[in-house]
Amino acid sequence: FNNLMVDTFFLKILLLLSGLTMFMAGISANYEFDLKKIIALSTLSQLGLMMSILSMGFSDLAFFHLLTHAMFKALLFMCAGMIIHMMMDIQDIRFMGGMSNFIPLTSICLNISNLALCGIPFL
Repeated sequence: FNNLMVDTFFLKILLLLSGLTMFMAGISANYEFDLKKIIALSTLSQLGLMMSILSMGFSDLAFFHLLTHAMFKALLFMCAGMIIHMMMDIQDIRFMGGMSNFIPLTSICLNISNLALCGIPFL
């Protein structure tokens, strides 16, 4: 952001709205059963986090978070697409138990992507 907006009311409103976005997207993802919608809502929550980081003045950190999130979320969406394809286009997570027995490499990539998005270091 522009340096003229430092310590303005706009940044405080942006911080409030981004916190609300993180909270609402996280709560909504907990009550969803559609795999792709859960992944999309987690992205929305992370975008709220990026905007809150940006509103506090850490633009380099927000950009780094954007890059790492995009890389691992792309892997997560590809793994989810593979799982949905193997399930004959069923996206409901209640029917996806035991998938690591059938597609172990996809499950490993999905777990690595999830761990990286959770913030586990060195991934």
